[in-house]
Amino acid sequence: MTRICKKCLIGQQAEDYLAMIAKSRAAVSPKDRADDALYDRRIGICENCTYLSGPTCLACGCYAELRAIRKSSRCPYKKW
Repeated sequence: MTRICKKCLIGQQAEDYLAMIAKSRAAVSPKDRADDALYDRRIGICENCTYLSGPTCLACGCYAELRAIRKSSRCPYKKW
């Protein structure tokens, strides 16, 4: 089994990881969820950040996609 993050023990394949992101996004109530434009803007910033390693933010240890889902979430380095 191929791991996405070499430092964690999740060991999920890419399809499983993407399904987990979709499930997590669906679990956030619509009033608390970032709209698609905000989510995409945040992910774009994260993709160009030196702290991003695979899906993991090395600044805080979170999965960038999961942090970007909630409107109220913030980047630890105030990039968004």
